Amino acid sequence: MSWLDDAKAENIVTIPLKGKSSIGDYMIVASGRSDRHVGAIAEQIQRKMKDAGYGRVRVEGQPQCDWVLIDTGDIIVHVFRPEVRDFYNLEKMWSADRTLDPTAH
Repeated sequence: MSWLDDAKAENIVTIPLKGKSSIGDYMIVASGRSDRHVGAIAEQIQRKMKDAGYGRVRVEGQPQCDWVLIDTGDIIVHVFRPEVRDFYNLEKMWSADRTLDPTAH
């Protein structure tokens, strides 16, 4: 996502969610160098999404800025400080082959 590049986000990973979850079509995970950088990235992404016509997006975690979630409905963006990203390791959890199988127990 060029918006994240413009905001100087680091280690940007896009994870397709179709067939894995109904929460959205894509999850994007990125890092900022500090809580201040995470907050600046989140603010810039929100502004660009609004300007692009995404309307109102849901944002969580902005006061602390160690992990900010931006949810447009179709796209979910997570912006982390590096150590918080390493702790939660969302890429590993969501990149696994998780096809929905109603017969699995």
